[in-house]
Amino acid sequence: MTAVIEARTEPEDTSNTHPSFAFRGVALIAAITAVVLTVTAGRYDFFGDELYFLSAGRRLDYTYADQGVVVPLFSWIADQLAPGSVTALRFPAVVMGVGAVVVSALIAYELRGSHRVQLLAAATYATSYLVATQVVLSTFSFDATLTAVITWLLIRWVRTRQDWLIVVAGVVAAVDMQVKWMIPIVWACLGLAVIICGPREVLRRPALWVSTGILSASLIPILYWQSQNNWPQLAMGPIIGAEQDATGYGPIGFMPQWLGLAGFLGALLIAIGFWAVFTQESLRPYRFIAVALVIMTTFVIITHGRPYYPTGFFPAMFALGAVGLWQYDRKRWMHLALIPIAALSVLTFIASITVTPLPASWRTPAQDAIDLGVRSAFWGTTNWSDMTSAVATGYHALTPAEKANAVVIAQGYWQAGAVEQFGGAHNLPATYSPSRGFGFFGPPPDTTTSVIYVGMDTAEADLRTRFTQVERVVHLDDPMGIPGIDRMTAVWVCKGPKQQWPTMWDSMTTLYFDLGLWRDHRATTRPTH
Repeated sequence: MTAVIEARTEPEDTSNTHPSFAFRGVALIAAITAVVLTVTAGRYDFFGDELYFLSAGRRLDYTYADQGVVVPLFSWIADQLAPGSVTALRFPAVVMGVGAVVVSALIAYELRGSHRVQLLAAATYATSYLVATQVVLSTFSFDATLTAVITWLLIRWVRTRQDWLIVVAGVVAAVDMQVKWMIPIVWACLGLAVIICGPREVLRRPALWVSTGILSASLIPILYWQSQNNWPQLAMGPIIGAEQDATGYGPIGFMPQWLGLAGFLGALLIAIGFWAVFTQESLRPYRFIAVALVIMTTFVIITHGRPYYPTGFFPAMFALGAVGLWQYDRKRWMHLALIPIAALSVLTFIASITVTPLPASWRTPAQDAIDLGVRSAFWGTTNWSDMTSAVATGYHALTPAEKANAVVIAQGYWQAGAVEQFGGAHNLPATYSPSRGFGFFGPPPDTTTSVIYVGMDTAEADLRTRFTQVERVVHLDDPMGIPGIDRMTAVWVCKGPKQQWPTMWDSMTTLYFDLGLWRDHRATTRPTH
């Protein structure tokens, strides 16, 4: 893919011409990306959130406590077509990643970039660490691409002034709202950027208010659900911020991670894109994209959000940077400098999808939440089967009569998803969890008298306040393991609940997710059903 940066040294005047779309070249890059990502998608075992999405898909609803219905729906479809397949589960995310590659080229085309420019933009996204991480099924997988589509539609509107594009952008935003609830912030950042630097003409177009109305209407069922369940999403903000501080060095670590997602070539094109929209006349109408990215990134840093939240703007910035680079009066040394940068981007991308996960023998014990984040990135989350087998040990210790009224309760939603996914091989009963979105699936039935509880090995004191009999039957504490899976983890057999289940569930449910290594960041907020 490094071949796409070869170019003549004279700047290209794109202001009065509009090259055709580089269909064959973009299709080739997209096809290669699709094959590579699909072949390597199964190299990691299920991540905890993916297991939760599978559980949510088995309980399809119009919305959930912490995300919309789209990702659980695709999880359910994958589970129906290929049960237990990691690759099938992640294939929709692969499609989203490939889609973002194409959108990068489409934006470069709208900016009147030549075929070389379009291919450069596409190849930059295709070799970024962003697309490698996008393959794991998550709300981010869809949100990043849908946000990119919105920026493409708005950029196309700037060029053509066709108002139906704004309406379509509103529809895409409404769809994205059923994925991740970040899109109203994206919409607001774009609006504020337009107010600051134009094109302000769009503010007078009825289509803008129609599209904003479409997005607003898509919020109504979500807001209704939240209002009926004590607004759990409002409480999630501080919790996510605390987790980000614990695992990613907080705001200090934000920018290195943010740039790392762009990759070497991507970071360079983003920098050039910022410069180009303020210095090159043909790109000045599109500077609202760069300003919106600054506003969004600033907001996310202040609120201690995840570094990937603003990355839906990356395809547009890659395209702006590619066009800006090709319009600049380049010197020969600049071309020579681009070659190793592009090569380094390709090599790091290849390494990210082939070298990881690293050999198990290279692991070291996680001492804190940052170590745990590194462990997940380079080795994944493993040994779900060990934890599920431990739960089965507790369950099969019950008598037949006790089994008839027994359930599994997992302290964390990751654990609950794993037990539900892998518990069928052990004939385990229904699984429940008071953790985050899983807690809103409801408590065990009133007839439940025996519980197999799996959680952190510090949970026993709390369990004794809730049950008349509590016996620990298994303790998992592999020093090289992951807390909550096969380290600092225990299984108890609990009998005789001291309260009715709806009452007990209200005091158990929590949005805090305990993995044992960031207890200083415990959140006290508990949603009330």
